[in-house]
Amino acid sequence: MTTCSLARVNSISGRLTLSLLAALTVIPLLAGSAQAGSLDEIKKRGLIVATEDDFRPFEFVKDGKPTGFDNELIEDLRKSAPFEIKQQILPWTGILAGVSTGKYDVAITAAIITKERKQSLDFTSPIADATHYYVKRKDDKSIAAIKDLNGKTVGVQAGSALLARLPELGTLLEKEGGKLGKVVEYTSYPEAYQDLALGRVDYVVNTIINLQTLVTEKPGVFELGQAVSGKSFPAWAVAKGNTELLEFLNGFIAKEKENGRFAELQKKWFGQSFPDLPVSFQPEF
Repeated sequence: MTTCSLARVNSISGRLTLSLLAALTVIPLLAGSAQAGSLDEIKKRGLIVATEDDFRPFEFVKDGKPTGFDNELIEDLRKSAPFEIKQQILPWTGILAGVSTGKYDVAITAAIITKERKQSLDFTSPIADATHYYVKRKDDKSIAAIKDLNGKTVGVQAGSALLARLPELGTLLEKEGGKLGKVVEYTSYPEAYQDLALGRVDYVVNTIINLQTLVTEKPGVFELGQAVSGKSFPAWAVAKGNTELLEFLNGFIAKEKENGRFAELQKKWFGQSFPDLPVSFQPEF
């Protein structure tokens, strides 16, 4: 857990920042050996899939087994793909760097599409809505609207797109005569939620789906606030230029949508379906 000021936030451009730094470290070691695998290569050795270890409801581990929205889709992919699926369950940090350098073929996780990430990655069709909201303690009567976040301490995942877009919230607060308070960065969101419950931070920013899941699981502890960002969408990521694999994955997603499976899993894990998701998305940030 680390803390930073708004100036620090402005210098960080999302989860990709950590990923790019990691990539710069490992590229010399991987040169000549790690690169995006073609479909022909993948058919021979299998598809290396990286998923996150604890990002409910998209991916998490329960009773020693991977579960969640993305993990159920991976099981569907195993049944239809003409190659083996080799899944690696990892902490978030380093997943996208691993994809961009060829260590993994695809990140099947809810990676928010951003301008910076698109410099080194290509994204599938969006899989859900990822508009950013805040969550607070249910018994905290000092927060009833966005203006009440003035100067308060916020928790967010380190290296995340949500961290990169906190200045949007800062702008909203400035219009009300306020400002963004101290920012506390966490390795994972469960840590942030724990600190929120204990009063160590005043609110946490995450996507609407993640926070709806949290509030549903712990309605006596947390309360959902309002949107603090513009539209945002998560998708799966492959290395930049890996067109064959991208087309294959988009084809799989399209079939899951056509047969109703996609909406079924969205309702199961998100509590609602998203029938109007764009086929592709060009981010503003």
